[in-house]
Amino acid sequence: MRSVRAGAVRAIVGVASVLCALGCAPAAQDADPVEATRASPAHPAVRPLPRGAGVDYQLGGTSAVPPGVAVVVRDRTDQPAGAYPVCYVNAFQAQPDATDWWLEEHPGLVLRHPGGTPVVDDAWDETLLDIRPHARRELLAVLEPWLESCAAAGFAAVELDNLDSWTRSDGLLTADDAVSFVTALADVAHQAGLAVGQKNAVELTDRLAGTVTDFAVVEECGRYAECGPFVEAYDGRVVLVEYGEAGLTAACTTWADLRPVRRDLDLVPAGEPGYVRRECPAPTR
Repeated sequence: MRSVRAGAVRAIVGVASVLCALGCAPAAQDADPVEATRASPAHPAVRPLPRGAGVDYQLGGTSAVPPGVAVVVRDRTDQPAGAYPVCYVNAFQAQPDATDWWLEEHPGLVLRHPGGTPVVDDAWDETLLDIRPHARRELLAVLEPWLESCAAAGFAAVELDNLDSWTRSDGLLTADDAVSFVTALADVAHQAGLAVGQKNAVELTDRLAGTVTDFAVVEECGRYAECGPFVEAYDGRVVLVEYGEAGLTAACTTWADLRPVRRDLDLVPAGEPGYVRRECPAPTR
């Protein structure tokens, strides 16, 4: 499940050339890749996501940062906020308000059925992007400036949404396609100094954690009883978001020290109708 996300796609001018051939091996890591920072003379160090630092998930519009919160996730078109700001990029599907832009500017990067009609994630009205080998290089050339702009704006990390788009592709995409493309995106992000978050897709955790991605952003793992694999793989460097009270209660039962947060499904800004933000209850003494 994913939340409703805001922010129109900006036109891309002067797309940078692709620096790494798609399918290349992930960058070399230290013995403890989650703890270590990636740094070289060519690109800045990557700051790891702090554990249990408090989270606000602000994809439906910006709000003041709640007291005691360090990790704030916002759309790439918004200004970063918090001590550890995370930049949201829909890297595998098109935002609903950006579908026409993709169809007009990059029609060959839209995943299509054999008859030519676009493949759509009906639950969120999002058109899938084509991450198969023949399209990856061109698609990366579109997304590379988006990631670099996150770094330039002051974000510390990036959340690459819809990593699991292959599960909604009617068999046109594979898990291997997702791993190959997120690896290429992570290489660009790391060169820009951004930590990279795995978004959901628990079945890919063993293939990504610590070698490709640095932390995880997980929706409703309390509800579906799947927080454990993410917490273990990333040594507690996780953003846990629930959209229901039962899910929050379940997450808080075991993972309260990681400060899971409940938000309303539309992620509306504070003060608007429907706004919900709750953390685990304070322990009783």
